[in-house]
Amino acid sequence: MRLVRDIHELPPECRGAVVAIGNFDGVHLGHRAVLAQAASIAKSKGCPLGVLVFEPHPREYFQPDAPRFRLTPLTEKARLLAALNIDLLYVERFDAEMATRPAQDFVSRVLVAGLGVTHIVVGYDFRFGQNREGDAAYLSSEAARAGFGISITSAVNTSSSGEPYSSSLIREHLRKGRPRRAAELLGHWWCIEGPVLGGDQRGRTIGFPTANVCLNECLEPKHGVYAVRAEVQDGPDAGLYDGVANLGLRPTFNKQDVTLEVNLFGYSGDLYGRPLRVTFVEFIRPERKFDGIESLKAQIRADSAAAGELLRQPEYAANLFQ
Repeated sequence: MRLVRDIHELPPECRGAVVAIGNFDGVHLGHRAVLAQAASIAKSKGCPLGVLVFEPHPREYFQPDAPRFRLTPLTEKARLLAALNIDLLYVERFDAEMATRPAQDFVSRVLVAGLGVTHIVVGYDFRFGQNREGDAAYLSSEAARAGFGISITSAVNTSSSGEPYSSSLIREHLRKGRPRRAAELLGHWWCIEGPVLGGDQRGRTIGFPTANVCLNECLEPKHGVYAVRAEVQDGPDAGLYDGVANLGLRPTFNKQDVTLEVNLFGYSGDLYGRPLRVTFVEFIRPERKFDGIESLKAQIRADSAAAGELLRQPEYAANLFQ
């Protein structure tokens, strides 16, 4: 997959694509229905398959002080899209100029002059342009005028609840400690990826060394202890490790910063400064304060045993949603 950050003066091989447009936060099963439709059209027309996203997410632009909500920062979104055989990922900067751009200007400057689209695919609720003045119906009329095709996908409902797949619903599951439910809507396990940071090494001194992972732009799920899998992505110790993680404020030690601390079962290497992808599999218990180190150690042993038991069950297999 080719990542394109400047859509102006594109080389010929990056123009004329069938392009799915949206934020695609999470790249969930509803998004995948949109992408599958775009892929089918691209194949029938013999065109490359592209995706147009906006960075930062428009919500981050308009509400910069709001709590973090992203399911997939750009690097993770790009990884998921590449796995779906997308040819071109166009990343359009969302700034003051974009926020005040009239809908018609977006069509003429971005879609026609910039990308030279052959066909676009958008969801039924797609909005764009200044004050969100443009919608799917407006795009249809502009497409006919400009000479490119358009397909509008309807809502895709979940098989279990009958609700539409949505990033908002997935965020709600994660904030309430339901990562398995979130994964069922995503079509993949939800993860946080970030560099391993230096900590106070307290876990090592009590026999449970942990890797502290930066949350970066990611949504903050419910605080507590989780069964996780962590992927070490490079080096001789690369691989997928079962583990247990604590996300929260560590009240036993009177900490005030939210930290993700991960203990990888059977791992003894050095992870400082290296990227780690941590997959949330199941919530075990809420975070709580302990009256001393010994009671904390006993609980960590119990949490590790619970996590190991969960991760051995077929319904929590690493490849369950592949």
